[in-house]
This record gives sequence, C-alpha cells and structure tokens, in this order.
Amino acid sequence: MEIKELTRAEEQLMQVLWQLEKAYVKDVIDMLPEPKPAYNTVSTIIRILETKGFVGHTAFGKSHQYHPIVSKDQYQDFASDKLLSGYFDNSVNRMLSFFVKKEKIDLKEADEIMKLIEKLKDK
Repeated sequence: MEIKELTRAEEQLMQVLWQLEKAYVKDVIDMLPEPKPAYNTVSTIIRILETKGFVGHTAFGKSHQYHPIVSKDQYQDFASDKLLSGYFDNSVNRMLSFFVKKEKIDLKEADEIMKLIEKLKDK
C-alpha cells in the first residue's frame, strides 16, 4: 500500500487515533485542544482518512468506531524519508546540522545520533 501525505488537520486526528487505538468521533473531539472543532468537521476528515486507507471502522448500529490501519511507525518512516529526500538531498549530516543550527538539537544529542548511525552502518 502506498502511503499518502496527510494534511495538518488529518495528521492531528491521526495522532489522536494512534494514541487511542479505537475511538468514536466524540472520543477524538474530546482529545483535541480548545476551541474544539465541530463534530461534522471531524467526522468528514476521519472519512477522508478512511478513503486514503489510513483508518478503518467497525459499525455498531449507526455509530462507527474508528481505528488506524497505517501505524504511527509506518507514517513516521514515510514522513522522515520525505523530509530527508525533499529538503536535505538524502543527507543525514545536512539534516542534523540544520537542526543544530536551529537549536532544535544540542551538540551532545547530535553526537549520540551520529554514533547510533555509525552502529547501524556496521550491522
């Protein structure tokens, strides 16, 4: 299955579904920050996620309980590959130096990441 990129709103709802594992629309809304979006808005976005193959549902009468089909790890792999190839020419060094310059990673963390990468290369 080919994973598609999510919009910010879709990704926000997927984060909630990954956390809850199974949820009705109301459960998802309860987890969202204020101001809460309208029920119909969340319901529509979840149905879009279902069309994209990210979410499945179990019907209980007229109610639907939704669950992720694409795992957080699968989407994380997709998103990190897209970030690395789209913005850093597939260079982990470029990406790390960008985050260090933006002060998102300190030098100790960058050093630990590079050691981890070297270990993985050796395998």
